[in-house]
Amino acid sequence: MGDPSVQARLKAWLSAVWRFVSSAPLTYVWLIVLLTTTIIQRNVSRLELRAMLVHQSTNIHELAADPLQVLFTSLFWIDGRYWTPYLLLFTLFLAPAERWLGKIRWLTVGLTAHVGATYISEGLLYLAILIHWKPERLVYARDIGVSYFVVGVIAVLAYHLAPPWRWGYLAVLITIFTVPLFIHLNFTAIGHFSAIFIGLLFYPMARGRGRPPLNPADMKRSLGRTAPTSG
Repeated sequence: MGDPSVQARLKAWLSAVWRFVSSAPLTYVWLIVLLTTTIIQRNVSRLELRAMLVHQSTNIHELAADPLQVLFTSLFWIDGRYWTPYLLLFTLFLAPAERWLGKIRWLTVGLTAHVGATYISEGLLYLAILIHWKPERLVYARDIGVSYFVVGVIAVLAYHLAPPWRWGYLAVLITIFTVPLFIHLNFTAIGHFSAIFIGLLFYPMARGRGRPPLNPADMKRSLGRTAPTSG
């Protein structure tokens, strides 16, 4: 028989994890789908994978041929072979946002960022091709993944923080996605940068939640009061 105190702590920990996961069901169902498609990626040849991902891409060709399909299916593939970083990102940002905004608002922000940033970035790429700044082969460029949705939701989460934490959060976020515009300007960098400001447009929706903003300083003081003292 195991130590009852250890069993009790384990049970309490598992219960807390389950409450956290079940409070953001869309986030974690989506993660399971991404895990499934990542496993599929690992079990096909490189040539098959490239053909599969290009067909699911929101590139200029696919957007012209069947925009609804590729805008939907591109959300279920990761442009890479590693799923674990998405587990971290979804847990730190998307799950808290889903609990705060609710499912419908969360979907509205994320899908608007996904669609809007896709058309802004691909539209500018198309213009660059027309004036011969970019090669025509980029009409078939691979452009899949969840990042525009994720960045839009991360941006709107700024409104869940009280000033001045909000401004610091936004400064870091904007800096992270501005730097690539100067280092290597491409349609993906433009899409990420656009997704930030699409997410920030949802301030009226965030304000409508009617909940006080989160203040990390208050959380720290609260933890300090509840921490056990030695003596």
